[in-house]
Amino acid sequence: MRRYETVFIVDPDVSEDDRKQRFDKVTDLIATMKGAIIEMDDWGSKRLAYEIKKKTRGHYMRIDYCGTGELVAEIERTCRIDDKFLKYMTIILQDNADPEKIKVELAETRARKAAEEASRAEAAKNEEKKFASDDDDDDDYDDETDDSREEEE
Repeated sequence: MRRYETVFIVDPDVSEDDRKQRFDKVTDLIATMKGAIIEMDDWGSKRLAYEIKKKTRGHYMRIDYCGTGELVAEIERTCRIDDKFLKYMTIILQDNADPEKIKVELAETRARKAAEEASRAEAAKNEEKKFASDDDDDDDYDDETDDSREEEE
């Protein structure tokens, strides 16, 4: 089983329900052909680099999944038939992929990133408290050093 990534660009004029229905069709196709969805990202509506079918914007969606070549062919056939898919592109990420192992690795990576983010937030909070306590000491600033410099000139 190989690991693939497919990025779809859908017509932005399609309603949210119709868009969801199209992506559900693709995910159902993956499930029925014994594939495994690893990750799905909805990138939202973005400006296209160039006009496609007289559209300047498109709604982007990314699916990371494991499956066979027949699965990819069927997904791409579905995209060719439906004219609301403006573009699609599939790439191979990995040969001989184990979906369960990949999902575990992704979960560990997300947990690690969340822990790092929490530690950065805590450090920023502590730094903010430190600066707040240092600001209280500014009232004791002595202007004598500035006066002595003026006298020397």
